[in-house]
Amino acid sequence: MTDDVRRAVLAVYAAADAAIAAVGPRCDASGRCCHFTEYGHTLFISAFEAELLLAGALLCTEGPFSRDGCPYQVNGLCTAREHRPLGCRIYFCDPSFQDRMVEITEESLAALKRIADEHGTGWHYAPLHHFLNARPPVPPADTMTPPETRVPLTIVSD
Repeated sequence: MTDDVRRAVLAVYAAADAAIAAVGPRCDASGRCCHFTEYGHTLFISAFEAELLLAGALLCTEGPFSRDGCPYQVNGLCTAREHRPLGCRIYFCDPSFQDRMVEITEESLAALKRIADEHGTGWHYAPLHHFLNARPPVPPADTMTPPETRVPLTIVSD
């Protein structure tokens, strides 16, 4: 992701956060919505959001990941708070916020799609677990382990 795209996506996050703060919805579920299957929904995110999330927040568990729940929630708390995608920023179970929530979501997604069009990145929107399972594997930290195969050395005689 280029710096221009990153700044543009972060500006969309800031605009959504400001719109939400202006309304001040309350959270009644206290993180239960992060248990997706149990709560009856799926968290969809864009490739932009996935890239920011994966670059900025440490996964606390190993995959493969399912659609059942958010692997960034640990002991009822979000470990990706700063890097969370729009769905997490905008969703509140407050009944008085439902109409405005839909408006903010639509405005934010339209802004992300404009970024994709302006920068020619294409638009990819899928459930969170699709992006988590598609990330490249993390190389092992142990660099002292010898390779599985040995390369024979040429014997040089004097």
